[in-house]
Amino acid sequence: MGTPQPESITLHGQSRVLEVAFSDGARFRIPFELMRVYSPSAEVQGHGPGQEVLQTGKRDVTVVGLEPVGHYAVKPTFSDGHDSGLFTWEYLYALGRDEQALWAAYTQRLADAGVDRDAPMPAKAGHGCGGH
Repeated sequence: MGTPQPESITLHGQSRVLEVAFSDGARFRIPFELMRVYSPSAEVQGHGPGQEVLQTGKRDVTVVGLEPVGHYAVKPTFSDGHDSGLFTWEYLYALGRDEQALWAAYTQRLADAGVDRDAPMPAKAGHGCGGH
């Protein structure tokens, strides 16, 4: 059967959520901050397990643009300039469905790193992939 398809996608700038209604009746209001800290890009996820880059200072991030990619994804542009993550329908559905668990995992990663959620991101050091 595959992943349910989105029937509507609405950006809510004031409340900073992406509202997605899926064909199976599910409707999610995904916070921009959650999307940003779990962006599927290499910049956030790294190039393999254990290479994830913990994102901080994203509480007030907004989505300033949302571009369709084929019939399978959207590419948001965030107010901090990040725009390399492709959010497939499957990934958006998972973010909405698993929001509470993802927040818990994120806050645990922050605690484990001894970092505050609102701390600024450290200056980027090149990680040598040449793709950014």
